[in-house]
Amino acid sequence: MSEQLFDDGTDPGTPAVGGTTAHGDHARPARPGAGVPLAARLRPRDLSEYVGQLDALGPGKPLRAMLDRGDLRSLILWGPPGVGKTSLATVIASHVDAAFLELSAVTAGVKDVRRIIDEGRSRLELRDRRTVLFVDEIHRFNKGQQDALLPGVEAGWVTLIGATTENPFFELNAPLLSRCQLIRLTALTDDDLHGLLERACTDPERGFGGRVRVDPDAAEHLVHLADGDARAVLTALEVAAAAAGVDAGATAVPVDPGAPPVVVTLDDVADAVQRFRYDKAADGHYDQVSAFIKSMRGSDPDAAAYWLVRMLESGEDPRFLARRMVIFASEDVGLADRQALPTAVAAFDALDKVGLPEARYALVHAAIALAVAPKSNAVTRAIGAALESVRRHGNTDVPAHLRDGHNRGARSLGHGVGYDYPHDHASGFAPAQTYLPDRLVGTVLYEPSRHGHEAAVADRLAELRDQARAARRATEQHQPEPPPRTTPPNAPSAEETPQP
Repeated sequence: MSEQLFDDGTDPGTPAVGGTTAHGDHARPARPGAGVPLAARLRPRDLSEYVGQLDALGPGKPLRAMLDRGDLRSLILWGPPGVGKTSLATVIASHVDAAFLELSAVTAGVKDVRRIIDEGRSRLELRDRRTVLFVDEIHRFNKGQQDALLPGVEAGWVTLIGATTENPFFELNAPLLSRCQLIRLTALTDDDLHGLLERACTDPERGFGGRVRVDPDAAEHLVHLADGDARAVLTALEVAAAAAGVDAGATAVPVDPGAPPVVVTLDDVADAVQRFRYDKAADGHYDQVSAFIKSMRGSDPDAAAYWLVRMLESGEDPRFLARRMVIFASEDVGLADRQALPTAVAAFDALDKVGLPEARYALVHAAIALAVAPKSNAVTRAIGAALESVRRHGNTDVPAHLRDGHNRGARSLGHGVGYDYPHDHASGFAPAQTYLPDRLVGTVLYEPSRHGHEAAVADRLAELRDQARAARRATEQHQPEPPPRTTPPNAPSAEETPQP
C-alpha cells in the first residue's frame, strides 16, 4: 500500500507505515488504466455519483443535512460487503474538503493510531484543515487500539469513519461507539445495480466507453448473483466482458465510434460466474450459499450436506457458513425444535476450538440436524411485527408499574408502584399484569406454529393469553366510576372566572 500526501509535500509512492494510505485534501479514486479493477475505477468521486443508501443520504436525512452544512462528526458505517462503506467515507472527506487518511485495522497498531492523531492535531492547529481517519474493518481493532482513538475523536483532532460488517454493539467499545453516529447501510437495490452496470458500460473514462452492451437477460442474472453487492456485480461484468473478447483494461473510447458494441450474453455471465465464484474479493458465492440455506429450509439433509461440503472444499470461510447456520436456527426453525440453536452454536464453537478439517464433522452434524428439524418462521414474523409496532408508535412511555423503583425518589414518582410479582401467585403467572406500553396492550406479535415442539408452546401461550384477557376484562368491569361534575361541562374553571 502506498502513502500519498498530496498536501504535505511528499511524493506519491512513499512506502506506507502501519498500513496507512493518505489522500491529502481529498480522497482520490483510482485512475483509469490497465490492472486497475473496474470496481475500483468506478468508485464515486463525489456525492452525486454515489449510488444507493437513500435512507442515509436522501434529501432531508440527518447525514445528508449535516454534510450539506459542511458539518462533520465521527461515524461508524455498518453494512454488508460491497454496499459502499469505503466509497462513502472518501466522498464525505471530499465533500467537506478534509484530508483523508486510511488505516487497515488488520495491520495498524496503537503507534500508528497515535501518529495519525498527532498529524491531525497539527493539521487542524496549523492549517485549520480537518482530517478524516478511515478505519476499514474497525471491528478487528482490540480494546487498546480502540481506546487509542478516543482522545483524538473526543477532541476533534480527527474525524473517525469506521467501516464494519459486524454488529458494532458487540464489537466496539461503548465509549468509542458513544462518540460516533451509527449509520446502517443496506444491500443495494436491483435498480441501483442496473444503474451501475449501465455506467460501467458507457463511462468513457473509467468504464467501457460504449464498447460493451449487456444483454437484458445477462444483466438480470448479474444483478441476481450480486445480491445487493456493487463490487460483486462489477467484478462479474468485468470477467464476463473479458469472456466476450473485450479488453477490460483499455478504457478509452474506441477509435471507430461507429463500431457496434460487443454484447455480453447470458453464456458469458455463466462462464464468468464459474471463474470468480470463490474469488473472496468479489464475494461471488451467493448461488451456493442460497442453495445450502434453501436445502436446509426444504428439509433435505442430503442436499444440505452436499452444498456445505462443496463450499468448504472450494475454500469458503467456514465461519461464514457457521454464522449462516446460527441465523437459520432462529429464522427458520425457532421454537419448533429447541435444540436447533444450541446445536448450531455448538458447531460454531467446535469450529473455533478444533479447526478444519476435523470441524467438518460438527458443521455437517449441525446442517443435517437443521435440515431434519421441524420448521417455523414464527420468530422471524415476530421480529417483523415488532419492528412495525416500533415504527408506527415510536417511543411510547414505559408503564409506571414496570419502571425501576429501587430508590426512594423513583418510588415517590410512582415507579414500580402496582407491580404484581408473578412469584406471589401459585401458578407463577400474574394474569392481570400488562407489560406492553398502554396503547399496545393486547397486541399479538408472536404467533407460534403447530410444528414440532412449538405446538406445545402454542397451547401454553394460548392458555396464558386467555387468562390475561379474562383478567383485563374483569379489571375493566370493576373500574370505579369518575366523580360527578359539580359545574356544567362548558363552565369556566376557577382560574378562568373573572374576579370582582
